[in-house]
Amino acid sequence: MIPLEQINELPKYHRATIIPDYLDAMGHMNIRWYMAIFDDAAWKFFATIGMDIDYYQQEQAGGFALQHFIRYLAEVRLGETVVVHTRVLGRSSKRVHFMLFMVNETTGVLAATLEALGSHADMRVRRTSPYPPLIAKQIDTILRAHSNLSWDAPVCGVIQP
Repeated sequence: MIPLEQINELPKYHRATIIPDYLDAMGHMNIRWYMAIFDDAAWKFFATIGMDIDYYQQEQAGGFALQHFIRYLAEVRLGETVVVHTRVLGRSSKRVHFMLFMVNETTGVLAATLEALGSHADMRVRRTSPYPPLIAKQIDTILRAHSNLSWDAPVCGVIQP
């Protein structure tokens, strides 16, 4: 896997400490909470490129999740703190391919990854639509920076923008 020093160079979009409600019968974080934590990070990432609640309401636009691929790599347990980093992998006129890395700050290990494909949406017709130029520019700026990283993202190989 990727050294944490390299993952830690990516922007952080969410941090959470695991509470008792997140645990399952095995005493570790239940899979539903991985998705919730990844989702919280994704919302914050999209807000930084201009796709926040104000944008959704004013432009009658939004985003659709199209595909997800999660890898569970290490247990996350009660009281541990995780942080989620985001890397943009690719973009088309309507879609963005990105990866979220959940690092367990308490144990110092990569706990999980989520590879995702999302799209811009015109909510008036509830269909995918091209990213507006300003948002596309924001994504492209991040994509350029992330394309220059010295390591390859551990993609599943199926998701394509």
